[in-house]
Amino acid sequence: MRYTELFIDGGWRKASGSIDVLSASTEEVIGSIPEGTAEDVNAAVDAARRAFPAWSETAVAERADWLDKIAGALKERTEQIARTIAMEVGSPISIATSIQAGLPVVVTSSYAKLAREVHFEQEIGNSLVVREAAGVAGAITPWNYPLHQIMAKVAPALAAGCTVVLKPSELAPLNAMLLAEACMAIGLPAGVLNIVTGYGPVVGEAIASHPHVDMVSFTGSVRAGKRVAVLAAETIKRVTLELGGKSACVI
Repeated sequence: MRYTELFIDGGWRKASGSIDVLSASTEEVIGSIPEGTAEDVNAAVDAARRAFPAWSETAVAERADWLDKIAGALKERTEQIARTIAMEVGSPISIATSIQAGLPVVVTSSYAKLAREVHFEQEIGNSLVVREAAGVAGAITPWNYPLHQIMAKVAPALAAGCTVVLKPSELAPLNAMLLAEACMAIGLPAGVLNIVTGYGPVVGEAIASHPHVDMVSFTGSVRAGKRVAVLAAETIKRVTLELGGKSACVI
């Protein structure tokens, strides 16, 4: 599985470099992804910015329908996604099929259902409470449950009317490219979801510091989360962090 182009503005953008993806169990090369740059992030954010007005004004029911389409396209690719993630992170194929491939479908469908139930405008006493999309959302995800972590950020963002620039983990990124192919197959509007693969200190920092990214959602280490928070603070972004771990492990 060798990818040489990034998914930006509804199509493929040539990248200047590449990163080998290794099997978690054998450490053999199982594929490659583009090595994104800050320039690529700029292009992705520009595309997301252009797409935001129309997407945020799209009827909630229509956005929910798009999420159902994404869930359906992922479900059709269950075997390929499971096999890919099994190689990327070392999950047994049974768990990769039920959890790594199955859970993202469930999560995406659940946000489609929730979007249809949430009141985006609500009168409370003499006040009108309006829930509006934040804008362009940056999503930076880890390797351990790669596609689940992606859809747990992308699905609610799209449901709310945000457009997204996603950086998946460079350790388990091939599943994100399968998501890009799924989005192309269903004709998701250009710029609504953009995927820039690469390294955290380059692509992740470019997303966190970009002046036209309105919020950042990050899952990963405490060290990297601190860096995201510092960079995002320069432009007063909304930031959500899921960091580190608390659980003991006996081997």
